[in-house]
Amino acid sequence: MSQVPAATRTLRVLRFLASQPDPVALDRIARACDLPRSTAYHLVNAMIAEGFVVHLEDERRYGLGVAAFEVGSGFARQEPLQRIARRPLAALVDTTGYGGHLAVLHGRDVLYVLEERAPGRPPLVTDVGVRLPAHLTASGRAILMALPSSQVRALYPDRAACVDRLGTGPTSLSGLRTVLSEARQRGYAIEDGEVSDGLASVAAPVLDHNQHPVAAVAVTFAHGTAFEEAAGAVRTTAVGLSRRLGG
Repeated sequence: MSQVPAATRTLRVLRFLASQPDPVALDRIARACDLPRSTAYHLVNAMIAEGFVVHLEDERRYGLGVAAFEVGSGFARQEPLQRIARRPLAALVDTTGYGGHLAVLHGRDVLYVLEERAPGRPPLVTDVGVRLPAHLTASGRAILMALPSSQVRALYPDRAACVDRLGTGPTSLSGLRTVLSEARQRGYAIEDGEVSDGLASVAAPVLDHNQHPVAAVAVTFAHGTAFEEAAGAVRTTAVGLSRRLGG
């Protein structure tokens, strides 16, 4: 038996919430994790205080908070994912002739962890270690479109969360939802001139064994290039990486 039962129960609750497609009621958490309701209540409130759980008061449900995503993206930022992605990303750049990169979600930003420059192409702002607002980038939108809507709402609770860069892009949760809905229907995310003037990008999510988006693969090219030209190759690369991760 565990010598730290509270920690074990906490991890059990987090694992259960991570496996659910939508936020759930407290009673369901208690039943699924075999906990007294009072214990489940105290655990989730402690996790709310630390940012790992968010309480949707109007629905009386609980879901994962921003801190849980930061832990998940911490795994994605580590060497295993970069090693797995390095060769496929290089092959993607060879196929398309465009600069490519791999990014992970970090709060409301995307953090670029891998870049492959195309020969003869100028350097991009998406260099390794750079952070950009997720809702403005193709990479960020690719990750966000694969998240449950409740988690997107938790990340963008108000207009202040939708920061501006070049005067374009969604400025509210409803505007972002429209962008993400279009991306889901299309099967990939795009941005055109919202990060760097004259440049556009297309991206697709990389999913783990829980179908959770751990990263996004993208290529960047000059404004006016047809997105469809690169979208197929980007999606193929993302699917291949997902399979390597059990997705």
